[in-house]
This record gives sequence, structure tokens and C-alpha cells, in this order.
Amino acid sequence: MNDLVQKLTPSETALIVIDMQNDFCADGGYLHNRFGRDMSSNLVLAKRIMETVEIARRAGVMIVWIKANYEPRYLGAAMKAKADPDNICCEGGTWGWDFYQVTPLEGEPVIEKHCYNGFYETDLDKTLKSQNIKNLVMTGVATNVCVESTLREAYFNGYFVTMPEDLCAAGTPEFHQATVDNVRAYFGDAPKAAEVDEIWAS
Repeated sequence: MNDLVQKLTPSETALIVIDMQNDFCADGGYLHNRFGRDMSSNLVLAKRIMETVEIARRAGVMIVWIKANYEPRYLGAAMKAKADPDNICCEGGTWGWDFYQVTPLEGEPVIEKHCYNGFYETDLDKTLKSQNIKNLVMTGVATNVCVESTLREAYFNGYFVTMPEDLCAAGTPEFHQATVDNVRAYFGDAPKAAEVDEIWAS
């Protein structure tokens, strides 16, 4: 059996969607306002992610959604030092905290995190283990920050990691590619989304 096919067995796999929120992806969001980044490619990214999510759902793959909430009351000192003191990123209940062009279904777990790592002080690991999940497919933003932080922890926790390179994005192509290279060298697989979709659609 193809190694990637085994790592994508639907009954043992979860698709993780990380931080696809307005403050990270939309014009007028936190990253756009603070750094002036071009956010236009995120619309394409969200569309691609939802296409794979729909294929995964039909195949019986578990879908897990990760949302950041970086209100100061939740942050450690180091994260506070890096934050914009005049603006809160992904403040709970606000437009910036809402999902950007992606939609969970009722019953799909939504895990809120308060640092870059989606496992840290959350129920993510317990949620996955309750469904006997062994393999994770990582998607979302930013490739080199929250996606990489979460997938490293996943690897350390014994999960097989797949990160489709065109289902993640970062602030620069160089940042994105560095994580893709890291995943391929040390942490798992980084195929194209089409390869993952084909396996789940077969």
C-alpha cells in the first residue's frame, strides 16, 4: 500500500483547519491593518480548503477547526510582548474572530487556542484520541507560525503528519517554503492537495 494512502485512511485521519479567521485572512483584519499585507490570495486558499473539506466529509474523515483568541487575559508574557497593545487579535465574539470563508458543520469540533500551538492547554489531543485518530492533515494559516507550531506538537505526540503545501499560506513565499521543506525533511509529508483529494475521492 502506498505510504501516503495509509496515512490518509479516513477512519484514522482528521483534517485540521487552523486559524482561517478574518483577523488573519481578510482585508481590514488584524494582519492587514498592522502589517499592510496583501490578503487577496486568502480567498483562493479558503476555497481550496473547503473543496478538500467537502471531499474529506464524504470520505468520513473527521474535520477539526482551530480558532485563535488572543485577548490579553489569555496570553503569556512573551506573546503579550509581541502583540500590538492597541489592537486585540481575534478577540472573542468579534468580526475578527469569526471564520473567513470557511464553514464548520454542526457537530464538527471547534477548538479555541490562546497561543500558536493548537495542542497547548486545549482539548485537541483528547478530542482526537477519543476517535482513535492516528493521522493529521494540516491546513490553514500561517504555515510558518500556527500551522508549523501545531504540526510539530502533533509529531511529538505520535501522529503522522501531512501538510498539503497548497492548503496553507504564510506572509511571504519564503516563510511558507521553509516550513514545507521542514515538513518533508523531518515531520511528515507535504503533497499537493490534489493528491490528497484523489485518495479520499477514490
